[in-house]
Amino acid sequence: MTVTVRFAPSPTGFLHIGGARTALFNWLFARHHQLHGDGGTFRLRIEDTDRERSTKAAEAAIIDGLAWLGIEWDSEVVFQFARAAHHAEIAHRLLAAGRAYRCYSTPEELEAMRERAKTEKRSIGYDGTWRDRDPAEAPPGVAPAIRLKAPREGATTIRDLVMGEVTVGNEELDDLIILRSDGTPTYNFSVVIDDHDMGITHIIRGNEHFRNAFRQVQIYRALDWPIPEFAHIPLIHGSDGAKLSKRHGALGVEAYRDMGYLPEALRNYLLRLGWSHGDDEIISTEQAIAWFDLGGVQRSPAQFDFAKLDSVNAHYIREADDERLVKLVTARLEMELGHALSASDRNRLLRAMPALKPRAKTLVELAEKSRFYVAPRPIRPAADAAKLLTADARSLLGELSHGLGGTDWQTAALEARLREFVSEKGVKLGAVAQPLRAALTGSLASPGIFEVMEVLGRDETLGRLADAAESR
Repeated sequence: MTVTVRFAPSPTGFLHIGGARTALFNWLFARHHQLHGDGGTFRLRIEDTDRERSTKAAEAAIIDGLAWLGIEWDSEVVFQFARAAHHAEIAHRLLAAGRAYRCYSTPEELEAMRERAKTEKRSIGYDGTWRDRDPAEAPPGVAPAIRLKAPREGATTIRDLVMGEVTVGNEELDDLIILRSDGTPTYNFSVVIDDHDMGITHIIRGNEHFRNAFRQVQIYRALDWPIPEFAHIPLIHGSDGAKLSKRHGALGVEAYRDMGYLPEALRNYLLRLGWSHGDDEIISTEQAIAWFDLGGVQRSPAQFDFAKLDSVNAHYIREADDERLVKLVTARLEMELGHALSASDRNRLLRAMPALKPRAKTLVELAEKSRFYVAPRPIRPAADAAKLLTADARSLLGELSHGLGGTDWQTAALEARLREFVSEKGVKLGAVAQPLRAALTGSLASPGIFEVMEVLGRDETLGRLADAAESR
């Protein structure tokens, strides 16, 4: 069997983190089967039938978010609304076959029906008033909806690849509207037709759609179409176990990009939200494709934890190519500084990157820790660093600046010269090294100060020391 899966978001908002994980699981499932010779196709369908809420901006955000994550789809994007006429034609086919019927119940009658069911403590659903009634009795001026003639006896069973076998009595599933009175198809009906026409073999989606699966199975059976395999993956909760909200991380993928996460890190973290492979935490994309199967998906909700995401992201930053990191950091620094970085600035960042990247959990932090290398003179120290630049400290830095002129500008030689200087002055190393750090970086924390001096270069280092010595 050739495996074909799909991701089918609605363009009514951003690509949220739960949707991104669903897309990832589908993509990995397809690529895994592709790797093992079972076809493996991943399709993207935009379910834009909610015309009031669907926007082009949301559609673009979904596509851009998937592209940034590195989740590429096969073939062209399918837009559900463009297929509405085809969906309606299938509904009329069911009507002609006697497997659906016209329903003339008014909104007021439907509301009264629901209230009676509540009073009688029955399942709230359509009572089948027009199921076997002669359409000749239809009230004038009422446009009918078309309802599926669902089975009233027996049960509908789903053998879900994650949730296991679940059965619902058919008396709990009323006759679903498949075509509204205005001629537009309903969600569950459109989904079935599109999945069939796209050749979807496995439907992997969030557990919030589990109830829909029973209605969709009935539609498949009414159309005599093969039923795909279902796999409903668990929800994502916050670290406190509560429903995911913005404070937990229910944000758009673009927000994670802006917060400085690498796409490969976010893929790795999302993979581990509800799926496991032994005790492995750091899983490369190649490993994920080789290992991913639905048997590793857990039934219980996963918990989103920013601390764990930060840890995973820090790993990928440490492993990232230095030139790539410089490009990513440069874009952030140029936006902050308001001007383009020079070639020498970028070269300085490249030389500094091996010492900088182990100190950052996100690109935001990496940019902050890189800023002093390209900041314009004079450096403006932070308040705590400025306290170290006392009159005595500035005097020492001025003398040190003059004494560094002929030094070989390498880390070891610079350290040797500073130790020689403090010995000559009869002061402790910290009495000079800490003000030196404040003067060169504007902070109390940085990579090794002699390494910083080497990366800054002779002219920039001496210039910053002169600025500090002259400041008041």
